[in-house]
Amino acid sequence: MEITRAGSQPSNKGPAAYFTGTVRIDAPFSGSGGLSGATVTFEPGARTAWHTHPLGQTLLVTAGCGRIQRAGGPIETIRPGDIVFFAAGERHWHGASPETAMTHIAIAEMQDGKAVDWLEQVADEDYAGTSPSSS
Repeated sequence: MEITRAGSQPSNKGPAAYFTGTVRIDAPFSGSGGLSGATVTFEPGARTAWHTHPLGQTLLVTAGCGRIQRAGGPIETIRPGDIVFFAAGERHWHGASPETAMTHIAIAEMQDGKAVDWLEQVADEDYAGTSPSSS
């Protein structure tokens, strides 16, 4: 058994290469069982870049109001208590709503030591749902 105490790890800023806006990553973990995850807080308007996960990803929304979208699908609103699963290889993004911060716990299985494949940033028009490709 191993316990990582709350507050024992520093908060990290989400790297600009993978996130738009202000994002804080807390309590990142990577276990010997092949799981990777963290608690991620997005300030209003902040979001991930498009990305995929080789073995899928589960999000557990804990606070605020967020947005998610898979490639070719509509933008969906997510709230505390919602659980989102993205299938292996499913191209998607997630983040806060324009007006409200959002926090989720993100969990993904690693394949060959890798849990995520980062792609291009989500354009402002796609985030707002105003481009033809966002609907």
